[in-house]
Amino acid sequence: MVVTRARAQASDLVQRLATLGADVVELPAIAIEDPADGGAALAAAADRAVGGAYEWVVVTSANGVSRMVDALGARALPASTRWAVVGTSTAKALMVRGVVPDLVPGDAVSEALVDVFPLAMPAGTAPGRGVAVGTALFVRAERVRDVVVPGLVAKGWRVDEAVAYRTVAGAVSDEAVARARTADAVAFTSSSTVERTVDLLGTSDVPRVIVTIGPVTSGAVRSAGLEVTAEAAVHTLDGLVAAVVDALA
Repeated sequence: MVVTRARAQASDLVQRLATLGADVVELPAIAIEDPADGGAALAAAADRAVGGAYEWVVVTSANGVSRMVDALGARALPASTRWAVVGTSTAKALMVRGVVPDLVPGDAVSEALVDVFPLAMPAGTAPGRGVAVGTALFVRAERVRDVVVPGLVAKGWRVDEAVAYRTVAGAVSDEAVARARTADAVAFTSSSTVERTVDLLGTSDVPRVIVTIGPVTSGAVRSAGLEVTAEAAVHTLDGLVAAVVDALA
């Protein structure tokens, strides 16, 4: 079983699969790094958020959560600034940092967040003291699908974007590549892991059984000319492990 997550994030999935009896091949197809500006834009956005510049902070990944909270440091946002996240994994990452998200859509995709996001209120109807009305901060990766910003703008929000991190190719050994080519199955947790794995193995050597964490990742698999064997019903690591078990049963 091939696990393609970034090395720093793979241990939980690797341990779960190994406990179930899988011979796990770690192929860290991607790595997470600082953005090109070294985090300057995120730091400035965090300063503005502390000063009440945003009604909402929107984050769509656990990596975005950790970097935004780190940029805030010991400072707190105004009580009336709310958090919106995509997916239970992102929500959990925020709660571990001591913040309960105010909005978590039922489906772990950006489209679902846009669907349930409220309409912006007219000027003069601020929900609390000192918070700018109709403003949102989108904390994101360097590369994202063009969904959140146009969706929120269509609902009347003024959106600032802050790049919190970037995804780059991971360092992979020749031995790991060779083992991956003979594996029975592979688990993908993001579009970037799909793209990089195809770069490493070629489409012909990607393991036959392909399991994905959700529909966006499944779309990347199909775009690469491959077939999805199973997709997690719940878009979390628990759901991914359950889908792996079903696919290999």
